[in-house]
Amino acid sequence: MSNTATRLITLLMLLQSQPNQKASDLAAKLGVSVRSLHRYITMLDEMGIPIYSERGPYGGFSLVRGYKMPPLVFTPEEAVAVYLGTTLVREMWGKLYQDAAQGALAKLDNVLPEEQRHEIAWARRTLVTTGMHRPQLDPLTPTLEKLRRAIREQRCVLMVHRRQSDPDAQAREVEPYALVHRSGWWYVVGHCRLRGARRSFRLDRIVGLTLLDKTFQPPADFNIQEFLARGFESETKVQLRLRFAPHAASIARDSGVPWDTREPQSDGAVIVTLTMPDLQWATSMALGFGPIVTVLAPEELRRAVCESARAVMEQYAANG
Repeated sequence: MSNTATRLITLLMLLQSQPNQKASDLAAKLGVSVRSLHRYITMLDEMGIPIYSERGPYGGFSLVRGYKMPPLVFTPEEAVAVYLGTTLVREMWGKLYQDAAQGALAKLDNVLPEEQRHEIAWARRTLVTTGMHRPQLDPLTPTLEKLRRAIREQRCVLMVHRRQSDPDAQAREVEPYALVHRSGWWYVVGHCRLRGARRSFRLDRIVGLTLLDKTFQPPADFNIQEFLARGFESETKVQLRLRFAPHAASIARDSGVPWDTREPQSDGAVIVTLTMPDLQWATSMALGFGPIVTVLAPEELRRAVCESARAVMEQYAANG
């Protein structure tokens, strides 16, 4: 919803809650100028909202007595969309929004008419999302709570973070801009003062986090969607290229892995590509498919798979 639409709704609620409010007071509550406030009043009037003003020390803007905002009206499909969205928030954010999601669902159930409640009951039985790939939330909840607070209050954090390729953790000061769930992992995106650049950090690799009193102003040009579209700049990425043997082509199709590309070959084989966060995960992925898959690229992954397979054979040979 745009700022204008949000302010119009807020203004309408303010007028409904208390009559005879002065323009300067309303403007202050909305965070706008008096001139803008008058423009919003005119917009509401053009929408058919009955607003009048009284002059004098006790005068101000009011809604016509008896006027009430219409109740929320959802189509059955909209009611299901709100229910599914709230349920997904509870699932993905755990304790951070568990109570809020539960309260929102209870309010929906209390105010929706019978038709919408029946539609939601149907959705509960038939539209189910489960088994989403996400980390265990309970260990991450304290970190998520601190970072959410830091982002809301625009406060810097002192983060002790370890990279996958480096067992030694490193302390750095970060301006956190956003929390992101991506491919089963939680990240915080922000400006790393140590590197002087925007970076992303996986939350499960944060071993220490302190909220600082220092504040920051997020840059006006930062757009989280654009950042995500460019990819996570601080993550070491491995581009896999795998060949599924002809007799295993259906496994490439039905495995549930979200391949970047899938190319059927004339001999019945399938070549797939996938971007993974690091070499260790890529090696596990390739080994997990066993001999039905051949690693075509990158060369470092081919070597890692060979070394891992050799180590496994030696381990079992040593144990008889």
